[in-house]
Amino acid sequence: MRLSDLHPAEGAKRRKKRVGRGMGSGHGKTSTRGMKGQKARDTVRPGFEGGQTPLYRRLRKRRGMGKSARNRGIFRRHFAEVNVGRLAECCEAEAEVTPQVLLEKRVIRKLGDGLRVLGEGELNKPLKVKAHHFSASARAKIEAAGGTAEVI
Repeated sequence: MRLSDLHPAEGAKRRKKRVGRGMGSGHGKTSTRGMKGQKARDTVRPGFEGGQTPLYRRLRKRRGMGKSARNRGIFRRHFAEVNVGRLAECCEAEAEVTPQVLLEKRVIRKLGDGLRVLGEGELNKPLKVKAHHFSASARAKIEAAGGTAEVI
């Protein structure tokens, strides 16, 4: 096979319809627009609904996001969350727990904007946990078990 042998599949490319090129072309006179009427005379602008009040005027205006809406909108950060009880199940004592280790062990599915450790469950072995955020109860439980909680 050579580069010169390549060509589009049969029927994949079609000729452009040339309108207004005389009666013999089959697309002369009205140029496929039919007789009279709005669409024959000029284009209808996008959003025009035939004189009915258009959708963009029927809906109310949205004037940006207020302070309370910022975290619900485009600025929201999505953390992978894991409880200390789950860390106790999946890791041995004195282990270093990082987001990459938890991804490899399939404790979390995807990291997103970071790892957040929450305080649900019991922890009875010392762990070195590195995460982007710790809840107060999670930090207290990790340190009470003799481990360390380090913010990345």
